[in-house]
Amino acid sequence: MDIILGIGSRIRHAEFGIGVIINTKSTGYVVTFVETGIKIVKFDTVLDVIEEVEPDRDLISLFDVEQSLARILQKWMGTTEVVPLGDKWKGGKLILKPGRTDLAPKEMPIDVFFHKIVMVRDRLRVLEQRVNASSLGEEEKVNLQQYITRIYGSLTSFNLLFKQTEHYFTGEKTAVES
Repeated sequence: MDIILGIGSRIRHAEFGIGVIINTKSTGYVVTFVETGIKIVKFDTVLDVIEEVEPDRDLISLFDVEQSLARILQKWMGTTEVVPLGDKWKGGKLILKPGRTDLAPKEMPIDVFFHKIVMVRDRLRVLEQRVNASSLGEEEKVNLQQYITRIYGSLTSFNLLFKQTEHYFTGEKTAVES
């Protein structure tokens, strides 16, 4: 595709159908499709333009700037961000029921469990930063980074507890949808 589309442009994708561009990233458009939900579509993907909207000159959104600034401040001030629990889980409890009938189930408020998951995530991020800042050789740093990424991937099952997708655990990145 030779033209750059602005937010609000309506398009048709061969696989995902009709959608509206809701944001742009460095890798492509973020599109909400009627049938398939939100997808990232690479810039070089062939799209039928239904209605073109001129792109803004400033491709960085205020939200992106705010998020970046918040991450920088958290890093340097040593504070952890407030990560909200998904609304449907508020007030809920986690029940672990043993396979043996002679043992009692264990109950825990979901928000307590969620706080522990968020703390694991925060500690992994600190570990990642320390690995990057360490005097280890580049090959060792890469190996440790890959291991940390696999740990994040193992924790993606807990993403259903998060209210906002930007707080999700992500493992190895898959190819961007085309």
